[in-house]
Amino acid sequence: MKATLIHGKHDVRVSSDVPDPTLRDDTDAIVRVLRSCICGSDLWPYNAAEDSTGGNRIGHEFLGVIEEVGSGVRNRTKGQLVVAPFVWADNTCDFCAQGLQTSCRHGGGWGSDGTDGGQGEAVRVPFADGTLVPMPGEPDDALLASMLTLSDVFPTGHHAAVSARVRRGDTVAVVGDGAVGLSAVLAARRLGAERIILLGRHTDRTDLGREFGATDVVPERGDEGIERVRELTGGDGVDAALECVGYSEAVRTAIEITKDGRLVGRVGVSQYTDVPLGVGAFMRNVGVHGGVAPARAYIEELLPDVLEGTVQPGKVFDRTIGLDEVPDGYRAMNDREALKVLIKP
Repeated sequence: MKATLIHGKHDVRVSSDVPDPTLRDDTDAIVRVLRSCICGSDLWPYNAAEDSTGGNRIGHEFLGVIEEVGSGVRNRTKGQLVVAPFVWADNTCDFCAQGLQTSCRHGGGWGSDGTDGGQGEAVRVPFADGTLVPMPGEPDDALLASMLTLSDVFPTGHHAAVSARVRRGDTVAVVGDGAVGLSAVLAARRLGAERIILLGRHTDRTDLGREFGATDVVPERGDEGIERVRELTGGDGVDAALECVGYSEAVRTAIEITKDGRLVGRVGVSQYTDVPLGVGAFMRNVGVHGGVAPARAYIEELLPDVLEGTVQPGKVFDRTIGLDEVPDGYRAMNDREALKVLIKP
């Protein structure tokens, strides 16, 4: 079958010689992929992967139809439309029971430890009962993009809002205008935020942010951006800051614009080791919460609004490609020509 392989820095290829997936354990399922996508976090290996002669599978967001199930699969059946969270999990261990499937004692990540990547024609899914979430009804092309966001980007934005304890009537700041930041805008509005300040400088993205619910846009960065947000909030800062970038400056900005006694929800993949929680933040009782989003814990909660069209997170996809075009999709996202690329195998 065809699948995407990463061979090294800026070296993504689509191979037609990847072995078809087969059931390895009785709890496995085989999923034929209908939609996949390129994630901003895929750009980290794209820009840093070591050379590999054979290449490694990549991609962790996909939606498809179950083609085959193992004898131990009880609650998933052939023909079901399903979405896969960006990590697989048994959904039965103690961490999973707490809604922390990203810490599953028996789980893992797509494309690692011999597991298939999502950017291909088919995927072997471990722990099918626990990992895969059925999507009701027949595949509706108009909804597939928004359904696909449930695998990662929309729950990640939601996790930022939940981690910062966004409440109805809050004033919220979102740091970052990438797909996760825009999803965080959507999530904050869904949770009842009254005012949402989006920190971003790419007009095409901030325009979508306004459509998603942002009431203000702050293009300034660093100290200028911090000062501008404080001006907009009467000097106090915001009730919740959602950090969706992953750089130390973004974290510093989020902390500095947060009102005393409130929280920063951080979901940007950390490209730093130190969090600037010095004496100033200490004296203001500002806290930082969050991390990798347990998407599996949020999908059923977010799904009804997606099905009803109350939210349309699929609008973060601004380019659609076939599998053969995936290398150029990576280039486009890396060069900021595309916000988020949808793949139709």
